[in-house]
Amino acid sequence: MRTTITLDDHLLQRLKKRAAESGTSVSGLIERAVRLLLQSSAPQRRDRFDLVTFGEGGRFTTLNIDKTASLLEVDDVERFGRQR
Repeated sequence: MRTTITLDDHLLQRLKKRAAESGTSVSGLIERAVRLLLQSSAPQRRDRFDLVTFGEGGRFTTLNIDKTASLLEVDDVERFGRQR
């Protein structure tokens, strides 16, 4: 099955280097890492936390979190500014 993931540029470069050194693909390396993670013993327990919100009702964010492209665009605009 194919899927899309977003990785930090530095992390991707390290993955590419490791994949080349081990004679496999980046996809193969990621798949192996995920399998190892899922095979590990008991899942990590996370402490409970309370989400603090203000105001009454309404949406937590104005962004459409179902549209990855729009989230990436907002991130790019925040990071690099809007082109004229």
